[in-house]
Amino acid sequence: MGKKGWFLIIAMLLVLTTACSGADGGSNSGTSADGKVKLRIAWWGSDTRHEYTQKVVDLYKQKNPNVTIDVEYASFDDYWKKLAPQAAANQLPDIVQMDISYISQYAKNGQLEDLAPYLNQKIQVADVTENVLKTGVIAGKQYGIPTGVNVLGFQYDPALLKKAGIDKIPDNWTWDQYKELALKAGSNKVYFDSSMAADIFFHYYLRTQGKTLYNAEGTGLGYDDDKLFVDFFSGLADLIKKGATPPPEIMNQTKGILEESDIVKGTGIGIWQWSNQYVGLQQVVNRPMALAPMFGPNMEKGVYMQPTMYWTVASRSQVKDEAAKFIDFWMNDVEANKLIKGERGVPISSKIKEAVAPELSEPTKQVFEFVASMEPKASPMSPPPPVGSPEVIATLTDYIEQVNFGQMTAEDAAAKFRADANTILANNKQ
Repeated sequence: MGKKGWFLIIAMLLVLTTACSGADGGSNSGTSADGKVKLRIAWWGSDTRHEYTQKVVDLYKQKNPNVTIDVEYASFDDYWKKLAPQAAANQLPDIVQMDISYISQYAKNGQLEDLAPYLNQKIQVADVTENVLKTGVIAGKQYGIPTGVNVLGFQYDPALLKKAGIDKIPDNWTWDQYKELALKAGSNKVYFDSSMAADIFFHYYLRTQGKTLYNAEGTGLGYDDDKLFVDFFSGLADLIKKGATPPPEIMNQTKGILEESDIVKGTGIGIWQWSNQYVGLQQVVNRPMALAPMFGPNMEKGVYMQPTMYWTVASRSQVKDEAAKFIDFWMNDVEANKLIKGERGVPISSKIKEAVAPELSEPTKQVFEFVASMEPKASPMSPPPPVGSPEVIATLTDYIEQVNFGQMTAEDAAAKFRADANTILANNKQ
């Protein structure tokens, strides 16, 4: 079954919970007569993430001996397959790691607790900027607390850049300059990049044009002119056609396999992705690398600080106070953050950023410095993607693959995507 199929099943399971999932979470303390508290926490991620998260959990239990914590973790795909039926049965873990693609859906279905009453009570946020904290607000309620923040950029090998005849990435480079440099690299038999994830970078491009992928209500697309779609995706398809980026059949074969990517093999200069992915890439590449900002014009309008992921609390949890206390521990405990080392994004607390800086590896320092350089330039994030967005993204990805294979024109894809996306999102109208 493809991703689109799973998205539909997850959406259906969540809809089934609407009628039976209210906000009657019961007691907030959940403390037994002997003072014992039991938490459940769930996350997805790599083996490295599992290992250090378990250490943070153990540290919390050491400092709070009355608390026991059951942990549940999985790969990204398996995580959502497991979480949806738990939601349908009102058995979500007390603390749930939540992706930006799903938080609106779980919030709308009454699965998540509004954490606003806990702010600066159980969860201290005095050292967090308002723009960052607001990224967890949906329909006026604070459903998520970011685990850290990311920013988009180009992560590249400077030596390979020079091998392609390019001395440096220009300051304040533009979309047109990017295409020129990519073609120059291709002419020197080096791939400039591995193209761009359709939804993430099209949304960035739309923001530079003063538009968004979704409208503010989440009931339709946020742009009216399909020329924007055509310009962006036909530009990327042209780079594939001219050898500046790998052909789509190669990209499909290596998708998700970092070790098989061109930058790791030394046949590609760089990759477009979120800043929190840099350290893992650097470890596999094992050569000096660097980060560059997104292209313009209007880079400042396009770029934004995005939560890597969120911590959320299940509305049915019986131990919300303890769950909030754990989230605060994750955000504000120096010892815990020396274990985390920014793996879930650059910490949102300014005091924690300063406290852990001496503990960081060189690649992590590069990420912290890059994010710090982008933060004052960034614009506020658009609202979290609406209900139905995973299906919209799957639809967009399908059409763009056809464009890249030369099976569909960008003009046809723009029209079909508009029709399909607006049909999906129309279900959000009251």
